Amino acid sequence: MTRKLRMGMVGGGNDAFIGAVHRIAAFMDGKIELVCGSFSVNPTVSLESGRDLFVAENRIYADYKTMIEQEALLPEGERMDFLTIVTPNFLHFEPAKLALENGFDVVVEKPMTVSLEEAKQLQDITIRTGRTLCLTHTYSGYPMVKQAKAMVNGGHFGKIRKIVVEYPQGWLSRLSEREGNSGAAWRADPKRSGKSLVMGDIGTHAAHLAEYVSGLRITELCADLTTFVEGRQMDDDGSVLLRFDNGAKGVLMASQISAGEENAVRIRIYGEEGGLEWANEDPNNLIIKMLDQPRQIYRTGNAYAAPYTLSSFATHNTRIPAGHPEGLLESFANIYRNFASTVSAKRDGLEPKPEELDFPNVQDGVRGMAFIDTVVESNNSNEKWTKFVV
Repeated sequence: MTRKLRMGMVGGGNDAFIGAVHRIAAFMDGKIELVCGSFSVNPTVSLESGRDLFVAENRIYADYKTMIEQEALLPEGERMDFLTIVTPNFLHFEPAKLALENGFDVVVEKPMTVSLEEAKQLQDITIRTGRTLCLTHTYSGYPMVKQAKAMVNGGHFGKIRKIVVEYPQGWLSRLSEREGNSGAAWRADPKRSGKSLVMGDIGTHAAHLAEYVSGLRITELCADLTTFVEGRQMDDDGSVLLRFDNGAKGVLMASQISAGEENAVRIRIYGEEGGLEWANEDPNNLIIKMLDQPRQIYRTGNAYAAPYTLSSFATHNTRIPAGHPEGLLESFANIYRNFASTVSAKRDGLEPKPEELDFPNVQDGVRGMAFIDTVVESNNSNEKWTKFVV
């Protein structure tokens, strides 16, 4: 395309955190511009937010339905090209559905919906309309995560046997939802969040990371959910045993009451010949551990000679020279850039490159909702293993 993609936004106003992160990431490569939005359920906040973002006043909408309907009536050269949805979970499905049915591509926060049924509906609509849906599982955007995936898929470690993935946080160690924390309030409300707090909010990140890096699919699980904080309506801690489609076994831990932790995402994968380790709090490093070799550290941005050459997927998503930290914003931007490149290529009648297609999609969203459902079902069951059925 010879122009930027035009983005609309639902949510993400001045009273929200994640909207600003999305905008920074979307704008980082100069491929996207914000042209319209319904930034809050509060029309005053929406208007003030739009003005602060220099959106034309006639394209700051009071609600998402009006925005999508009015944008669809505009000439093709003016209307938005895609919609970004950064609302609480219960407000993902309807705007995504309406946008897809009106010819707009979609970027949506995870989890994709609040039910597996809704997720499957979005999958059907995406297939039927030929539109593109991107789900922001941010951790898959890091260069060294992509390097890890390439090495696993290339057989570097032999057949995979064990996957250990964890996501501990401590920010909900107290009853924050009743102490004025709006982000905690909607996440801990089952009407707005869905069936599970900890698995919906961060467990889905861990599950996606395990499947993304390993290339395997969860087939069965055994889950234990707990609500530790007295007075909380939903679970805040969970442990899950996993079985994968190649016979590998796994362990997934997600916790929001791990006091003192920030966002300590970590994955370890072990095969017959060796293993790897990657941690969100040290994202430039990928640690490789082979049976008969010294421990190795692959680092973002280095032009290693063969046989240590970094994969094209890692280099495609590397932005700055080696030694400079690449963090959450850059990872988020990689997802937006790949999505934008894919949408632009499709609009031009071209086939996107494999590296451009490498972002979480609607199928990942369906699997995320199936993961939440299966974890809750397993926790409520007396059976040891619950089948993971999509």
